[in-house]
Amino acid sequence: MTLPQPPAPTREDCFRHPGREAGRRCTRCGRPACSECLVQAAVGSHCVDCAKASQPDVRTRARYWNARQPTLVTFALMAINIGVFVWMAIADPTSLRGGREITRQQFDLGLAEPLLAQRDEWYRLISSGFLHFGIIHIAFNMLLLFQLGQLIEPVVGRARFALVYFAGLLGGSAGALILQPNEFHGGASGAVFGLMAAAAVGLRQRGINPFSTGLGTTLLLNLLITFAIPGISIGGHLGGIVGGGLAAVAVLAPAHRGVPRWATYAAPIGVMAAAVVISVVTATG
Repeated sequence: MTLPQPPAPTREDCFRHPGREAGRRCTRCGRPACSECLVQAAVGSHCVDCAKASQPDVRTRARYWNARQPTLVTFALMAINIGVFVWMAIADPTSLRGGREITRQQFDLGLAEPLLAQRDEWYRLISSGFLHFGIIHIAFNMLLLFQLGQLIEPVVGRARFALVYFAGLLGGSAGALILQPNEFHGGASGAVFGLMAAAAVGLRQRGINPFSTGLGTTLLLNLLITFAIPGISIGGHLGGIVGGGLAAVAVLAPAHRGVPRWATYAAPIGVMAAAVVISVVTATG
């Protein structure tokens, strides 16, 4: 009696590579695939087509990426400041040293009342906020911008953080023109002081004494340096504090105060507009 023979094993080829034996099947569509054409999934393995089909579309991936960047504006502002500094260093390496010597590129961006009154170069109200004199100058400003951005931007969101930043920047320009109109000004210090003031106001509105925290200590120390070291834009720093602090009254108001959402945008825009008007009146009056 002849015993029945088991059926001969059947060979399955990879659906993407004919002639190549498939070791497994896709757990999603069931097609046989070689190891090169399988992607490890949460359960089993998916073929490359199924793995691609399961990925979100470009818009969704962009939204996911965007949500994972809580301080995108902070990094963008830092990149602009550093980019301008590098550009100036390439154009004239003497700008790296800082000091009282002004390069041509620095002169084109800096702020002084005669440059506004005689040339009508009003862009300087903003461009001066991205101008730095030497490595130490930009290093300190960018360090503070990074720290304050991590503190404020995730709380208020990108748009309002940017508005508070420019409220401090334009407030600093107005303060510089009022207190030191004939001096040459530049730096992100006005905007950075505005952020420090905004954070302090936010803490104060929540019943926390900012001067009992590291933030208050940093603000006091920087104010001391402002008045102790010659050549620093006193008006720029004080104007930044006023601009950022006023904007923060609405932007960083606690929820129980019931500040309308539109007011959290209108307040810093109003501060910016007032700073520009003050600058124009001061320079042309």
